[in-house]
Amino acid sequence: MVKVLSVYKKIDGLRSRYYKAALNKEHLLKIIADSEISDHVYNSNAIENSTLTLEETDKILHQINCDRFISAREIFEAKNLARIVSYIDKKAKEEELNINLLLFLHKILLSNINEDIAGRFRKDNEFVRVGSHIAPNPKEVLKRIEDMFIEYNSTPSENIIKRLAKLHLVFEYVHPFCDGNGRIGRVITNYLLIRAGYVPINIKFIDRQDYYQAFREFDFDKKTNTMEEIIGKALTNSYHKRLAYLEGFEIVSLSEYSKREKLSYPNLINKAKRQTIEAFLENGEWKIALS
Repeated sequence: MVKVLSVYKKIDGLRSRYYKAALNKEHLLKIIADSEISDHVYNSNAIENSTLTLEETDKILHQINCDRFISAREIFEAKNLARIVSYIDKKAKEEELNINLLLFLHKILLSNINEDIAGRFRKDNEFVRVGSHIAPNPKEVLKRIEDMFIEYNSTPSENIIKRLAKLHLVFEYVHPFCDGNGRIGRVITNYLLIRAGYVPINIKFIDRQDYYQAFREFDFDKKTNTMEEIIGKALTNSYHKRLAYLEGFEIVSLSEYSKREKLSYPNLINKAKRQTIEAFLENGEWKIALS
């Protein structure tokens, strides 16, 4: 509990620094947000077993031909998710997340992929299984999602990380859609972060095993600890990156930093992964700002 509270306090401090550093820097913030789209899309799709690399994802989003055959489905998965990432950055500041908006986001996600199930919850005999978890009966989906929103909105005094961890775990437990649940779940997590005045996060493909473990813990024990840790680290990483650019320091790779400061690179990587130094992962490379 002490560790969790220290993470909450740390993020509060980073958030305060961010607001001060971000004043009158809307253009730079837009550049940062736009530069993250490919990375967000790559990681979220990779978690769902997409074969696209980060480079291929970036090429698709910039209308550049790839060096191998890419299926139409994977092309649309990348383009559709990129549309959503861009859309929520503005929309989250204008409107509360609700059922209709949730369905609209899902419709965008599966556009040109599977129109029959796009923009609607599971119905009739549309049961789904994820690993050993069999999602609730389709008849229960709407009520469970409504209850999920009610619980989230009725606990405003609770820390945002704990609230979002619970919401994300419940959403994936219910698995309301026939397809696209993971990607939409991560999208609405960012929607709610932006709505609450925080920065969006990018749950990385390299953290997939811990991410899946968080779902297993919730399925068996209803614990949210691992998911809280994942979201907390991702949020810290997101603030570290933005502050590095907003505060105007020189940004170098962690390997270059280790050489300059004559520090152990493996030790620095370990600290970066635990987010005990102000390093951040950008396009697969650990970086840090020199203050």
